[in-house]
Amino acid sequence: MSTQFEPILTRNVGVPNSEKIDVYVERGGYTALRKALKMSPDELTAEVRESGLRGRGGAGFPAGLKWGFMPRGDQTKYVCINTDEGEPGTFKDRLLVEHDPHAIIEGTIIAAYAVNAHRAFVYIRGEFFLGIKRWIKAIDDAYRHGFLGQNILGSGFDIDLSVHRGAGAYICGEETALINSLEGKRGEPRLKPPYPAQIGLWGKPTLVHNVETLANVPPIVDRGAAWFRSIGTERSSGPKLFCISGHVRQRGNYELPLGTPLREIIYEHAGGMRGSKPFKAVIPGGASTPVLTAEHLDTPMDFESVMAAGSMLGTGAIIVMEEGTDMVKVAQRIMRFFMHESCGRCTPCRAGSSQLVATLDRIVGGKGKQGDIELLEDICGHIIGNTFCPMGDAEVNPVLSTLKHFRNEYEHYVEHKRPISA
Repeated sequence: MSTQFEPILTRNVGVPNSEKIDVYVERGGYTALRKALKMSPDELTAEVRESGLRGRGGAGFPAGLKWGFMPRGDQTKYVCINTDEGEPGTFKDRLLVEHDPHAIIEGTIIAAYAVNAHRAFVYIRGEFFLGIKRWIKAIDDAYRHGFLGQNILGSGFDIDLSVHRGAGAYICGEETALINSLEGKRGEPRLKPPYPAQIGLWGKPTLVHNVETLANVPPIVDRGAAWFRSIGTERSSGPKLFCISGHVRQRGNYELPLGTPLREIIYEHAGGMRGSKPFKAVIPGGASTPVLTAEHLDTPMDFESVMAAGSMLGTGAIIVMEEGTDMVKVAQRIMRFFMHESCGRCTPCRAGSSQLVATLDRIVGGKGKQGDIELLEDICGHIIGNTFCPMGDAEVNPVLSTLKHFRNEYEHYVEHKRPISA
């Protein structure tokens, strides 16, 4: 991590017993909540909106704007904490839940107060066994210390929070599929609009936020919107957790300002390539984002710059690949994941993903034929824009982007029945 950058989200990571409430309070925890409860909900919402905080779960939607969409008044409203984290290459939320759960709880209480919701739910991926234990213990401690429950800190505000496990379905990371699952229904997306802020959990207005997004809220309240905006870029403010994996020396989570160049992240913070082979390609924001190449290494890692480069920041999960990596097999492996994780509700995603996998399997298996590459493009074209949720558009990215940048590898497979590196 850059010596000039002060850790914000990871300031407690590595501190002994950082998950315990006493340690969190000793290090300044819950001071932002006390400050927030002295503000009006409208003042809080304006502060978060002014900070420029954008969702860290992949979509990058402005958090303050989302808060503003929630109706005012005393009707029943809910807050959902999305801890499903199923995007391949992404492991940032798990870090926060396991090492600093109270930061997320504090952010959740502040968000609930801002939108006048008195009930909140954690939805967590079922495989996160340690995270589930940490959530349950942290919530219990927050109740015992008066941060949750009735009349918290003498403010007159009531808030209850509980933990609910998912069953490991990737699609439940999508907010409306998460809501369906939380209601006990099949985990599949709903048609939008209406959005959860209007009609969400059990038909009530619901605020759904990613773990990392909520962890940013206490420091914004504590230190102000102007301070938060001083980090990152003009349109992508604040810190970001980048998950680095693949062919680098030092894989892991790195907290850096949004806008940090991709080259710096890979070669300075992650230690560079793992061996003698040079850099070949990178997936910049999780497996559902388009592949970039060496010509994009100087791209600032912020929402606008990565999109301008032809990909998406997504969750900030950077998967690095060295020279010699078979990019057709990369697309095949990722497509197998998406085919398996499709909820099956809409035909373009359900049938299209299986057709893409069948075609890629044929090509990689040495049985590719003329027209297969065009077939891949045609199938992708029938998926894009025709699915119930964004998964359809996302699942074709690995195929289309590898075809765009490494089409010669596909052509070599079809012509010679073997990879280009063989």
